[in-house]
Parts: sequence; structure tokens; C-alpha cells
Amino acid sequence: MFAILLPRSCQAAAALACVAWSATAGAQPAQNYPARPVRVVVPYPAGGSLDLIGRVYARGLSDGLGQPFVVDNRGGANGNVGTEAVANAAPDGYTLVVTSSSNLTINPNVYRKMAYDVQRDLAPVSLVAVQRNILVVNPSLPVKSVKELVALAQARPGSINYGSSGIGSSAHMSAELFRLVTRAQMTHVPYKGVGPATNDLLAGQIPLMFNNLAVSTPFVKNGRLRALAVTGNGRHPTLPDVPSMNEAGFPGVDVSLWEALLAPAATPPDIISKLNAEVIKAAQTPDARQRLAGAGADPATGTPQQLAQMIRTETAKWAKVVKDAKIVQE
Repeated sequence: MFAILLPRSCQAAAALACVAWSATAGAQPAQNYPARPVRVVVPYPAGGSLDLIGRVYARGLSDGLGQPFVVDNRGGANGNVGTEAVANAAPDGYTLVVTSSSNLTINPNVYRKMAYDVQRDLAPVSLVAVQRNILVVNPSLPVKSVKELVALAQARPGSINYGSSGIGSSAHMSAELFRLVTRAQMTHVPYKGVGPATNDLLAGQIPLMFNNLAVSTPFVKNGRLRALAVTGNGRHPTLPDVPSMNEAGFPGVDVSLWEALLAPAATPPDIISKLNAEVIKAAQTPDARQRLAGAGADPATGTPQQLAQMIRTETAKWAKVVKDAKIVQE
């Protein structure tokens, strides 16, 4: 229940008119939103898959709401720098963030200190996309299945290295979950980004990694990498012959990679609802689906409440992995 406080100048005879004026005035910001350009922060460098996903939805929101939604790449600290800027922005709908599940659910567990609290300082708008990781090995590694890899790692504890795009990245956490589930002792070699890690994997400097599906697929198809399994539920249509982790015999290695749109906490609910509706429309367009596929992503949407629950559930899931694997990032 919300009480409306009438100005003293409103007399009894004019009370209904005053109530109507108050209600209309309170609704104006959302009715007129957006009245000027909106900044969409992507807290990672330009050119990556998240950048592409952010631009797909920025275009869709621009088309649907009639104002420019302008992407602002603000990378740093695994997404923390740009996301913090949004958490501290005015809650008026004019500063948004498109970010990753690792930023929202892994970073809070990995970093000793963060200048913002994801669940307190950000308002979920909608899920926007889902992606897969894929376990790939250099063909020089003598394994052709996940079970063979586990057997080799157990026979040679600590001697097999795996790469990742950085400490706390989804590639790193996928491998740590895999290591904990299988009890395979492997050594982590973190890189500054997926590009350098992939280059060393192709060169045989590292024998394996959980890599982005879109990045790995061309190399799997031309034989420069061998795919063992994809994360998530079921096989992926781009590589239909590659089993899921479940099919490979390791259902505990269930990793969902996803991206979402959020606003500063206390953004008016009607603005959140307006944005959510436009995201759902944008995700259904053939153009968006085609462009997302280029980033190895599938469109995915939902309610703000569903996204909030995903963040809570996966934050708790990764908390256990981080604790068991003793992962800390300053």
C-alpha cells in the first residue's frame, strides 16, 4: 500500500483532481522513458563475445524504444570495473550493464574485496543469452574421451597442465569443477584472455582447456583441436558428434554460461518492466538470433525474478567450488 500525501492547497472539493495529478506525475518518468540516450556498459573489451551480445541487445532496445542505447566498453578486473560503475550510477534507467554469469556469480566468491555487492546494488532486468564451454585437447595428448583424460590425469597427478582465460573465468571454474568432481590432479596455467590461451593450446604449449565453444569450433572442425565434451545440457547443434559431460559419464560437471542485463538497484520497477519487455522482443528477431549465433550464444530471456534467483543459486554453487579449490584473487 502506498499513501498519497496531498499538498495543503488541495481542498476537499479538489481532492480527486489532486490525486489524479499525483499519480500522473509519479508515472511520468516511466511513461516518457527513455527521453534521452541510454548507456549500456559492457565490462569487457570490445571484440569479444560479450561485447557482441551487448551490441545485439543495444540495437534491439534502440529500435524498440526510439532512443540510442550506446555500448560503453569498460574492461578490468574480470568485469568488476565496469559493473561497479553501473552499481554506483543513478537508478534512473539511463545506465545499464550487460555482463556475464562469471562476473555476477563467480567474482563475488573469488575476490577478497569488491566495491559493490551484486545482489544488493544491482537490479536484474533479464537473462539475454546462454553459451557453452567445450573441453578441448591438443591432438598430441593421447586421449580421445573424457574418461581417458581422467585416467591419464590420475595416473600422472599434477603433470598435466590446463589453460584458462584467467583466474576466476568461466573456463577456469569449469576446469576446477571438473577437477573436483573427477579428482584428477591437474595444474592451472592462467592467461590474460582467451586469445593467448587458445594460441598456446593450438601450439601445444598447454595440452587442454575448457574453451569458448564459438572460439574452438573452427579448430575442432579442421582437426587442430580434439573435442571431448561440451558443458551444459545435451549436445550442441554446431558439433553434434561431441557428447555432453553428462553423456561422457560426468553429470556433476554442469556448467551454464549466461549473460544478463541489469540496472542500478532502486531503478523504478516500471522502467525495469519496460526494459524486460523490449529485451524479450529483441531476442525473438531473426537478426538477433543470427548475430548471437556468431558469438556462439543462443538467445534466452526471463523475468527479473527468475534472473535474481539464478544469481542467488549459482553464487552459492560457485562458493563451494571456490572454497574447495582454494581459489583467491586479490
